[in-house]
Amino acid sequence: MALGSESGGDGGRLRALWAPFVGEAGRPFTSWTIVTLFAVALVLLPVASVLVGAFGGSSETWRHLATTVLADYVGHSFLLALGVGFATFLLGVSTAWLITTCEFPGRRFFEWSLILPLSVPTYIMAYTYAEILRGGTFLGPESEAALRSNLMSLPGVGLVIALALYPYVYLITRASFMRQSGSVLETARILGKSPWQTFARVALPMARPGVVAGLTLVLMEVLNEYGAVRYFGVTTFTTGIFRAWFSLGDPAAAIRLAGLLLVFVFLLILFERAQRGRARFADKGQGYRPIVRFRLSGPRSWAAVAACGLPVLFGFFVPVYQLLGWGASVAGRLLDARFLSLTFNSFALGMGAASITVFTGLLVAYSARLSPTPLLRLASRASSLGYSVPGAVIAVGILIPFTGFDRSLSAAVGALTGSQPGLILTGTVAALLFAYLVRFLAVALNPIESGFERTCANLDESSRSLGASPLRTLREVDIPLLRGTLLSAGLLVFVDVLKELPLTLILRPFDFDTLATRAFQLAMDEQVAESALPALLVIAVGLIPVLVLSRLMGSHPEYGMDGEPAQLAAPHAATARPTA
Repeated sequence: MALGSESGGDGGRLRALWAPFVGEAGRPFTSWTIVTLFAVALVLLPVASVLVGAFGGSSETWRHLATTVLADYVGHSFLLALGVGFATFLLGVSTAWLITTCEFPGRRFFEWSLILPLSVPTYIMAYTYAEILRGGTFLGPESEAALRSNLMSLPGVGLVIALALYPYVYLITRASFMRQSGSVLETARILGKSPWQTFARVALPMARPGVVAGLTLVLMEVLNEYGAVRYFGVTTFTTGIFRAWFSLGDPAAAIRLAGLLLVFVFLLILFERAQRGRARFADKGQGYRPIVRFRLSGPRSWAAVAACGLPVLFGFFVPVYQLLGWGASVAGRLLDARFLSLTFNSFALGMGAASITVFTGLLVAYSARLSPTPLLRLASRASSLGYSVPGAVIAVGILIPFTGFDRSLSAAVGALTGSQPGLILTGTVAALLFAYLVRFLAVALNPIESGFERTCANLDESSRSLGASPLRTLREVDIPLLRGTLLSAGLLVFVDVLKELPLTLILRPFDFDTLATRAFQLAMDEQVAESALPALLVIAVGLIPVLVLSRLMGSHPEYGMDGEPAQLAAPHAATARPTA
């Protein structure tokens, strides 16, 4: 019986088994599908390596860590995530509600300035505040020493991280509030509910999917954090992975820790998807009316100004002002060839990673568009998993197969030639670029898929009907239409690469520094003023997508993540899109 037969029990069962692997016309794998699945398999290789390696044999170092400090790693990571989640919830939801529903002095300024802390990496903010307190305050030496002692702790690092990450919750929650109809809130008020009751019982439950999506993004960033917790001396999973691999020299223990951290990430993803269920943001139907903002006056207006102004002040202006002062004091002697070399290294890595990532994202998105089978849709979603995985885990997952490949190749070459070439992939720029591809593919893939959705499918069909191949259609029809989207996706990857710290610290070649690694190393060496110039350049580049997003918010206030799974929704301007 033919495989494609519509009748017959065996043929029908075979057809059902084959269905996920074929296109709409029942054709098996195409060359596009094979190349895409191979690319996705490479992207998933680090995660698979960690999962497999975590079940390998234990070492004496692992047994020592498990009985001494593992409980601290778990407890501190959990408490840090809990504290940062609570703080970002308070800051993000309260400011989003005030900006959406109230009118008060400076509201238009706070509407976009509340996202400015996204441009300041957490490790830069952490050591800046630590050094500000070290340098003395108006409180006096004794009070300053006590304040710095309290800051250099788990609650202190949680507060600093929350100041940098609350815009994730603010952005998505504000988009959720903006999609709610003003008539619903007015009905609650007519039924006798106070403003607080209307917020707590009506608006906040309706915005729950967006709030949890924002919090999930925050918690993933907390689990990925290394620089801030390392500087403040707080032991977490990421610092444990670095210690096991580099200080203790035990890759097996580092793999076990990475596997445990990966389990926490997966549980977080499952929790987000479970709580979201079938919830979706409501479309703007005929009954939709924009929310009419309530004008605050007197003490309430100034309380709103303080609630919106303090996060921006301490999350952006204070650290940037201090960095500018330090930078001005050292610019004369540090703006030299070394600084230009750091800038070149960072920009070259960013451009290379952006090119590779955008190319791969375009390949995955176009293949899924050509053959929208369940297998390719699953592959597309799985390829975005790297954005959810902490950088330290990805780095360990890359070192495992790369080191094994280098050793095998070196042994083979040595047997043939009598001389061993040493490491070929490990500790090279190629390994670092591959790590960036795994980590940031979702940042490029999401806007590219969104761009394809906005592109008229009839254009592709017309091109194909005229005899054009898929490759020619992509080159001459789709890419010109997606030029702006591709540039935006590349810019987002470029910015993220410049800010990335754990991946670069672990995988960079010997004696190879970037702006991020140099700033962090100088801060760790108590040369905080000297770290200001590379830190300021990282922040300046990070401001680009933030300013683009502020413009989008001005023209489309409802911009935000519209129900995408938080682990797949990169928190950047080009991934945000309005609901129709």
